[in-house]
Amino acid sequence: MTNFPPPAEELRYLDAELRQLDARRAVLLARRAWLINTLYAAPPAPPVRRTEATAPSVQNVLLVLGGILLTVAAIAFTLVSWGHMGIAGRALVLGAVTLAALGVPVPLLRRGLRSTAEAVAGLGLALTVLDAYALHEVAFTGVQATGYAAAASAVLAGVWAAYGVGIGVLAPTEPAGPVEGEEPHGVHTGPLPLRLPLPLALLAAQLPLLLWAFAVDAGPVTVTAAVLATAAADTAVALLVSLKPVRITAAVTAVGMGAWGVLAAGWLSWSASDPSSAARAAGLLALAAVIALIAAWHAPEPKLALGTALTGGLLLVAAVGGVLRASLPGEWTVPGCLMCGVALLAAVRTHLPDAVRRGLVAASACVQALAVSWTLPLVALAVVGPLGWVERIWSAAPADARAAALTTDLPWPAHSATGPLVLIVVAGVLVLAGRGTVWRVQALTVALVLGVAAVFVVPAVLELPYVVGMVVQGLVVVAVLALAGAAARPAEPEEPDEGATAVRSPLPATAVILTLITSLSLACVALASRTATLVVLAVLVVVFAAAAAWRRESGVCCAPAALTYATALTCAIGSAAAWQPQHTALLVLAVPVVAAVVAARLEGSPMTVPVEVTGAAAGLLAIGLAFTDPPVLALVLGLAGVIASGTALRPDRRHIGYVAAALFLLAAWVRLASWGVGTPEAYTLPVTVPALVLGVVRRRRDPQVSSWTAYAPGLAVTLVPSLLAAWGDPDWPRPLLLGAAALAVTLLGARHHLQAPLVLGGTVLALVALHELAPYIAQVVGALPRWVPPALAGLALLALGATYEQRLRDARRVREALGRFR
Repeated sequence: MTNFPPPAEELRYLDAELRQLDARRAVLLARRAWLINTLYAAPPAPPVRRTEATAPSVQNVLLVLGGILLTVAAIAFTLVSWGHMGIAGRALVLGAVTLAALGVPVPLLRRGLRSTAEAVAGLGLALTVLDAYALHEVAFTGVQATGYAAAASAVLAGVWAAYGVGIGVLAPTEPAGPVEGEEPHGVHTGPLPLRLPLPLALLAAQLPLLLWAFAVDAGPVTVTAAVLATAAADTAVALLVSLKPVRITAAVTAVGMGAWGVLAAGWLSWSASDPSSAARAAGLLALAAVIALIAAWHAPEPKLALGTALTGGLLLVAAVGGVLRASLPGEWTVPGCLMCGVALLAAVRTHLPDAVRRGLVAASACVQALAVSWTLPLVALAVVGPLGWVERIWSAAPADARAAALTTDLPWPAHSATGPLVLIVVAGVLVLAGRGTVWRVQALTVALVLGVAAVFVVPAVLELPYVVGMVVQGLVVVAVLALAGAAARPAEPEEPDEGATAVRSPLPATAVILTLITSLSLACVALASRTATLVVLAVLVVVFAAAAAWRRESGVCCAPAALTYATALTCAIGSAAAWQPQHTALLVLAVPVVAAVVAARLEGSPMTVPVEVTGAAAGLLAIGLAFTDPPVLALVLGLAGVIASGTALRPDRRHIGYVAAALFLLAAWVRLASWGVGTPEAYTLPVTVPALVLGVVRRRRDPQVSSWTAYAPGLAVTLVPSLLAAWGDPDWPRPLLLGAAALAVTLLGARHHLQAPLVLGGTVLALVALHELAPYIAQVVGALPRWVPPALAGLALLALGATYEQRLRDARRVREALGRFR
């Protein structure tokens, strides 16, 4: 708008627009109300019924039921009504019905009724089985039933396969029109119109060889060979035939028959008592392995190829292992199987498919893992068995290393002489196989564990003399500890990568853990002899101390280990010298001294806390050893307090001063108790004086600190026990001294305006005075007449009532005065 109307005209225009809007709103509201009423008044829509079965499902069920009923009828006719007809009639009826059932699918397929054709064809195939049975009952009654069944199953398999292929010539390979539930016309579903005959032919083909073996009374080997041959044929069909139903059926039957054959061959190999029987079983296992490897070679999927190759490799090893078990001594069975498993690694250098090679490598790994698990009882007994010497310390040195390990009732593992060889072979394989791979460090770590276990069990396996066995195991400890130190050195990278992340190798930590375990086992072995105990513990102390000083990275474990073995050495020295435990405790205190000195020189190293904790544990052991002798216990506590005081001198260990003070206090208390001192002040004043001194120092540094925080703990430590003793003391010196001390504390609190001393001192002074006046109060109460206490109680109640009335009157006056205000 370029020209604005006058205000009156514009106002008239706006009023007209508003009236139109109100009218439009009224129309819309009326329409909305009508729609709401209509919706509420309308009947509910009928629920839609959910279809529980689709038309194709109903069709298939009907066809299957019809085929089954017709088959049952045919069987009943054959078995029951057969005798009422002559030979020609019987042949004519069964032949006509069979031919009709087999011929009807052709026109059905041409009309597009594929499902019906499948059902009728299934009926015809079932009738062929009845024809074979009828033929045996009429014409071949003298033929053995099992042999006839084998031949009949072979013939039926061929006839069904020919029928499945031949019907594709007589009928189109595509449905003539769309069929409900199936693929639309023009989409190829397969090269053959019927899916049923060929899978059924394949199922029938599972029986001829097996039934033939039973017919000729073949042995278990022949029966197993027949089963494996059938599995081989199924595997070939599964790999060569492209029809999906046939391929799936062949795969299922191949797995089933193959598993049956493998289990039977494995049982034959396990139960073989001579090399010839084992060789026959090995041949069967080898046949199964060849089938699996061929299937892996031609498998369409990598996962399937990997699994079948793994199975084939394990079957090859089992075949050779069965022969070795029957031909060689028992201790060489596992090493022989292990070598066969290692030989499977040669597949890595071949031109086999990648999945097959990985499957064979996995089979080799499984064999090696099983071989290592066979050695675990031997290793566990050699490492953990010596722990039993803790209960028989210095009883008698055993004859050899095996007797040193057999401290329990557990028997020595049978055929374990080659256990170390198995461990060494697997360790060597890991070292060689891990070269140049991303898992090289992990392979070396596992190889180290296996190698240490192998060498450590050698003395027990070879029954070496007791001393020689300890020497060998000690050399293992030293060698592994040296390896841990060498592996902990940082290596210079050949080509540093800016984006690469440094990964810490587990080899040093694993080596340290192995050292600790083997050293503990060695120390337990040494407990059988006094001399061996002292020598081994001393050597272990030196070895671990040198390792901690050589490499700080391994010192976190080695330094505490050195102190632990030093503690054990001091206890052994005390026992060897026939000292009492409390006297040995003084020698054990040398370990906390060394720990405190070493921790002070480490200057924040990661070893500091482990060393201090180990030293504290040794100190607690010393206190425990001296616990039965109070004078020596007081000395031990005092020396421990000195050690803690020296540690508290370090700026980062100031809090240890509280521990030192507690140790000194305990030492004083134990000493006083050993002297027979029963005065409580002798125990409390050593606490009160330092506590008050600390309170004074703290108040000077921070004037805002309350006197209750600074002085109350120290004063209460002495005043409360002394007050309790004074109340039970009939003499006058203790109450007099306590009252004087309480008066001094009260006066000091009043002089310096301190609440805690004033309250505590005044309270104790009043209680002491009450204690002193108690006899006189009792005398006065006893001299009074008996009516005085009730009278006094009555006066008190009257006074209380008067006071209560006065308070009520004052409150009433205040209320009236307030009411007069306007």
